[in-house]
Amino acid sequence: MSTAGLPAPAPSATLLRRLLSLVYEALLLTAVVLLSGGVATVTAEALGTGYTRMLTQTSLLMLCSAYFLSQWLRSGQTLPMKTWRLRLETRDGRRLSAATALWRLFLAGIGYGAGGITVLWALFDRDRQFMHDRLCGTRIVTTAGG
Repeated sequence: MSTAGLPAPAPSATLLRRLLSLVYEALLLTAVVLLSGGVATVTAEALGTGYTRMLTQTSLLMLCSAYFLSQWLRSGQTLPMKTWRLRLETRDGRRLSAATALWRLFLAGIGYGAGGITVLWALFDRDRQFMHDRLCGTRIVTTAGG
């Protein structure tokens, strides 16, 4: 099969670039979580349900999940990824399906929650991929101009 006329695949982003994007992502999420967590807590307390902690945690999980899934499915980029000129795609360069995005979100949550093992994995992975990307068949690439 000839590849003439097809664009060259985007280069994989460096580990340093992906880690710097993660720091920016953490800063943004901290602000969002603090603000929305406060609103959720005040709302749950006002309703007098007795389940303030559970309702707050559930609403924050849903908010963060919706943020990542919507961004990955829409453009393959969150705001920090756009800033660092990164894009999430499948190994063959396509946009993620909803199932792949959900699976990536789930595995990333476990990997970061387990002491950041997904990032430590990248230090030993042959392509420097995060563990959740390796398992999902996804990769983070550098976009044009980056």
